[in-house]
Amino acid sequence: MIFNAQMLSGKTRCHLQPLPCPFSNQHALQGEALQAFIALQQSAAQQGFNLQPASSFRDFQRQQRIWNEKFEGRRKVHDDEGKPLPLEGLSDWEKAQAILRWSALPGGSRHHWGTEIDIFDPHLLPPGQQLQLEPWEYERGGYFFELSEFLNEALARFDFTLPFINVSERLEIGREPWHISYLPVAEAARRQFGPELLAAAWQDEEIAGKATLISHMDDIFERFYL
Repeated sequence: MIFNAQMLSGKTRCHLQPLPCPFSNQHALQGEALQAFIALQQSAAQQGFNLQPASSFRDFQRQQRIWNEKFEGRRKVHDDEGKPLPLEGLSDWEKAQAILRWSALPGGSRHHWGTEIDIFDPHLLPPGQQLQLEPWEYERGGYFFELSEFLNEALARFDFTLPFINVSERLEIGREPWHISYLPVAEAARRQFGPELLAAAWQDEEIAGKATLISHMDDIFERFYL
């Protein structure tokens, strides 16, 4: 598949199709990824799981809002154990590195491509428990562990992968056992994406810490981009 710059940076929805009801107003995926995800859902249902998306396509503006709120201290930035990280007193570059551990830059999220889905099973959430999307929920002892075991066996049959598991040692990004990626189309997008395209997407956009981020762009792509 050939992506244009607007598709890669989350500034258009032209490559997307809505998920079937009841999620059509909330979630959308690239067409091939959508069909593969429906097939994966059906396979999960046969094993007793209610596989659902917590997040799918995320546009530029949504990622921009997440980034700016974290950078400005209006949204939690957490460590690997899910504990809040205080950002007061840190330089802009130190703040950016803390955020990049778990959050992509606006225009730089794989969720822009329509190939990525954060998944969970609402039937496995304990009563009154809100979804956190933190690793412990999906690991041994967590309420989604059996779902993770199923996915480890099933994903490859539907051309999905877990891109944020077993990543290269050079990368300083967190483990995300909830994040699945439709590999055939995601790989095409990844090959077409780069620093120049991201910088172009930021023209006339308000990005917290923008000057610092631009000055460290090569380092960011080396350490925080999959």
